[in-house]
Amino acid sequence: MEAINIHFFLFFILILYGAADTIPVDQPLTDGNTIISSGGKFELGFFSPGTSRKRYIGIWFSKVSVQTVVWVANGDSPLNDRDGMLNFTRQGILTLFNGSGHVIWSSNATRRVKNSKAQLLDSGNLVVRDATVNYLWQSFDYPSDTSLPGMKVGIDLKTGFHRSLWSWKSTNDPSRGEFTWTFDPRGFPQPFIMNGSTERHRFGPWNGRGFASAPSRLPSPGYKYIYVSDPEKISIMYQLTDSSIFARVVMQLDGVLQLSIWNNQTQNWDNYFGSAPADNCDIYSRCHAYSLCNNGNSSICSCLDQFEPKNPTEWARENWTSGCVRKATLNCQKEVKFLKYPGIKLPDTRFSWYDQGVNLSACEELCLRNCSCVAYANPDITGTNEGCLLWFDELIDIRDLGASGQDIYIKLDSSQSENSSVEKVKKLRISLPLAASILLLAVCLILYINQKKKKKKDQDQIRFGEGKGRKISEMFYTNESKDEVPDLPLFDFATILDATDNFSLNYKLGEGGFGPVYKGVLKERQEIAVKRLSRYSAQGTDEFMNEVIFIAKLQHRNLVKLLGCCIQAEETMLIYEYMPNSSLDWFLFDRDRSLLLDWPKCFHIINGIVRGLLYLHQDSRLRIIHRDLKPSNVLLDIDMNPKISDFGTARSFGGNETAARTTRVVGTYGYMSPEYAAEGKFSVKSDVFSFGVLVLEILSGKRNRGFFHPDHHHNLLGHVWILFREGRSLELINAHLRESSNLSEVQRSVHVGLLCVQHCPEDRPSMASVLLMLSSDIPLPLPKEPGFFTGRSQSSKADSESSVNEISITMLEAR
Repeated sequence: MEAINIHFFLFFILILYGAADTIPVDQPLTDGNTIISSGGKFELGFFSPGTSRKRYIGIWFSKVSVQTVVWVANGDSPLNDRDGMLNFTRQGILTLFNGSGHVIWSSNATRRVKNSKAQLLDSGNLVVRDATVNYLWQSFDYPSDTSLPGMKVGIDLKTGFHRSLWSWKSTNDPSRGEFTWTFDPRGFPQPFIMNGSTERHRFGPWNGRGFASAPSRLPSPGYKYIYVSDPEKISIMYQLTDSSIFARVVMQLDGVLQLSIWNNQTQNWDNYFGSAPADNCDIYSRCHAYSLCNNGNSSICSCLDQFEPKNPTEWARENWTSGCVRKATLNCQKEVKFLKYPGIKLPDTRFSWYDQGVNLSACEELCLRNCSCVAYANPDITGTNEGCLLWFDELIDIRDLGASGQDIYIKLDSSQSENSSVEKVKKLRISLPLAASILLLAVCLILYINQKKKKKKDQDQIRFGEGKGRKISEMFYTNESKDEVPDLPLFDFATILDATDNFSLNYKLGEGGFGPVYKGVLKERQEIAVKRLSRYSAQGTDEFMNEVIFIAKLQHRNLVKLLGCCIQAEETMLIYEYMPNSSLDWFLFDRDRSLLLDWPKCFHIINGIVRGLLYLHQDSRLRIIHRDLKPSNVLLDIDMNPKISDFGTARSFGGNETAARTTRVVGTYGYMSPEYAAEGKFSVKSDVFSFGVLVLEILSGKRNRGFFHPDHHHNLLGHVWILFREGRSLELINAHLRESSNLSEVQRSVHVGLLCVQHCPEDRPSMASVLLMLSSDIPLPLPKEPGFFTGRSQSSKADSESSVNEISITMLEAR
């Protein structure tokens, strides 16, 4: 009779709730009742974690003796009593009510259909599905601290939606804690453990089978990783072929990612393959730039070959925060070599480029011909020779992995000692024609010989503006060469020494790729800026000659004025008018100084840059492309008038020439147009792209390069594009600008900025059109997707064992 009653009770429950794994429509699940997946593996209901009395809706393993919660719905909104109810509506929405009838939590299905069903699957996934088994909503899209087999962790690149693991705050509080396991899709995608906004651990890039420091072995061969990276998504998941195994990956309270397997014999969870981070070398950037971390050494950090500690004193004290620097600076005009470092965890790839269709030999050539490239590697370990990864920034977070590591080739000066296991010496191609190079060397030699012959009293009389000052054009023997070189005053070295107080550090204004820049005061009290070419500079005589030939012939209020130059022995210097307000980036990216830039000043600066570029592109007889427009190359005078500077990488066009290609890509990543960065193609539209980036940086106060937003993976251009499409452009504007801004000017500037950064050069406006757009109310065309918006051109290929990453940032093609 008792057995009959039990069966009758179960029958009544099935009638009430439909199936045991579903929540019937408008029949709430109350506290004390649960539903169980069809195979009996998982259970959903109300629970209280640890010693807490607060109530939560969650999912846990049903057949495990120790209650192990794998998902929490209302982690940030607990119930204070046992009167909660989880209801499933006819519109297909799960809603959690408290005892007062207020909504505490609900699912956010974007599509609502009739005849939908809320069901707990045997995978541990709570789903809302329609009659055709399409998922309208699923708990796997909103993980807590646990990843289960079949659950994807990653990013939807179209929407920017992240599926990340979050640690609990404590064993008694399942709300979001300090640590997150998430993907960073910038450059070559890789997962991180984050402590708030700070990197705690980097797993490294996908190598075809796994991540460098991620879990790679389960206690059974019946598993596989599936990694997908394509234009729509980046995701990783693991699967088990043995359904009897209960497995979970947990983002623990202390920020350690751990895989555990349930042991039926001990009735406990067994931890496998260690954890991440596992040791000191697993802490992100433990040894900082150009340094190798080896946990087995007495001093875990050591500089790479041909590098040395930046701060030897602190390094000796085992304070490695300053990292290492090159013993010899790279010079793009000299021979370089690539040193192979085997068995390492590849450096941080967030600011790298990747192309899956380029072999290792072509990859070397790409790095060789790009002055900004510092290293290259093939990230794939599956045996293919395809895949090219290039680095353009400091190499960060490298550790010794021995046999399980990968190879990287780092570019070094060939004059350094040869003590590496593998060296490849190459000569960089010089972009200047041979005749121009010979001419330049002759100029320097003649100037040097003539200066040595001058008497000291004559040298002392040489001052800027005096009739006795020599001109560079006077130092040539032929009329042809005189035509090439402008009449530019030649300053005496003693004059510059006196003006800068022997290049005192108190007079130093800053330092760039060319070398240091000093403020100087001539005896007639004229202030000057002295750019001194460093003998170790990555730039050289071709850039110097560019400055002399181009900028001395250009006269415009929005271009910096070159007053003269100084060449003596090994010293090469350019003398400019002094800009008391330094450069635009000095204001733009500093929290306090940026407050001095109100909207009228910003709009004035934007329009001044437009006029300067228009003069270069259209009105000057040389038709010049700057090729390195960025905030640090926009100087500001006493009245905050912008003046474009630094023409070392500029190129001139003649006749009907409108575009060209170079094998020597120079400039600054983040401001380069896609066609120039990828293929060396440049035109006036390359400068237009850089200008567009500059405008959006002025409006936002944020750098395009390194921009990060918690809600999506895109750079600054992508972020602005999303806001523009959603009609929220004003959210871009730096907060302090809004009080002084003209809304129509601001919105128009955002619009114009997006028109300038469109992917295809043909779609970008000319600077003449930009000037008209900013100064009038003419209708503006709708912009197309900006360059580098998705950050990659991707495809994926998964097999039964793993998937091979096939990502390309810019489609760098070997030519």
